[in-house]
Amino acid sequence: MSAFQTQPSRIAEFGLTRMTELDEARRERLSGPQLSAFRRAAPRFKDAVRASGRVDFVRTCPLQKLPYPAQFGFFRARTLATPFLTITNRMIVVRFREGGRTKTLLWEPSDVELGIGTPFFANLAKRVPDGIQKTLYERHSTVLDALAAVGVAPADVDYLVFDHLHTQDVRRLIGTTKPQSDISPNQPVTPWFPNAKLIVQKAELDLLADIHPLQRPWFQPWTYDAIRPEGLLVIEGDYRVGAGVALLATPGHTPGNQSLVLNTSTGLWVSSENVVAVECLNPEHSRITGLASWTKESGEELVMNGNTLETRAEQYNSTVLEKLVADPDAKDPRFVQFFPSSELTASFTNPFAGPTFVHGAITEG
Repeated sequence: MSAFQTQPSRIAEFGLTRMTELDEARRERLSGPQLSAFRRAAPRFKDAVRASGRVDFVRTCPLQKLPYPAQFGFFRARTLATPFLTITNRMIVVRFREGGRTKTLLWEPSDVELGIGTPFFANLAKRVPDGIQKTLYERHSTVLDALAAVGVAPADVDYLVFDHLHTQDVRRLIGTTKPQSDISPNQPVTPWFPNAKLIVQKAELDLLADIHPLQRPWFQPWTYDAIRPEGLLVIEGDYRVGAGVALLATPGHTPGNQSLVLNTSTGLWVSSENVVAVECLNPEHSRITGLASWTKESGEELVMNGNTLETRAEQYNSTVLEKLVADPDAKDPRFVQFFPSSELTASFTNPFAGPTFVHGAITEG
């Protein structure tokens, strides 16, 4: 994967503009000074996103509900007896103006049918009886069906973006250069989105070439060996994608983690999987057992999604940055406009871990 390089001229050709407001803060080598630098620089980044304009259209589309270990979702704050939480994966459809025309971006367009091949979830499925699996897993929609429901044709999609590539198999999204024995044995995979570019941080692709054991359970690196290189747009750092749309580099959960930032009529929204619930950014207001008390005792201001641990301080700083960029919620300003890409969901299987507050959806236009 390290053969894929950033190409500034290609990035500019497709309408992306490098943002530099946080570069000086990122150059801080120690995690403490970097966190302080993020606090100082975040307002400049927010002002730049606001100045770019507002998005025209946003819809959130549920794809699937599935179990997720509580020890990861609530990391060290976990005090629940239940071993699993319930989370919902959602795709966000965004339309905005750039270069004199309307463009479409899909955030988290997960191919849920192929995602089950991820080692962690594949092994989990082997240990869970079929009858129980039907209770724990619920398929809401596919990417293509969800897109059709909001009236967008696949050929009209310009950009595909994930916060990181855990569980993601993108072969059907952007196509392959060779046949694939499991899904297209006789010919290369035809892309669902023939005109779209998958925007991915270079560090995320570099990781796939030689994955560390702590990351290995969460990736399907073999699925990237023959993806169409023309379907990729490789970036490094923060970028403005269009009016009211930016990608914020938030490394830590993975080296190439990134977050979506949207400017809407209610202010700035941020989305990623760095936390599984909006209250994890403001745990002092959470009613979930243990979150508020753990935060008070530990002195940490948030509860991260901690299924990868090797760069925990880096993820912490990135998650604080997300919290600083997101505006307060208009309905309840105790919480910020953060939309988890995999969100904690109330369920009878985890009755003591229902969210205190949910946004439900982002709706614009």
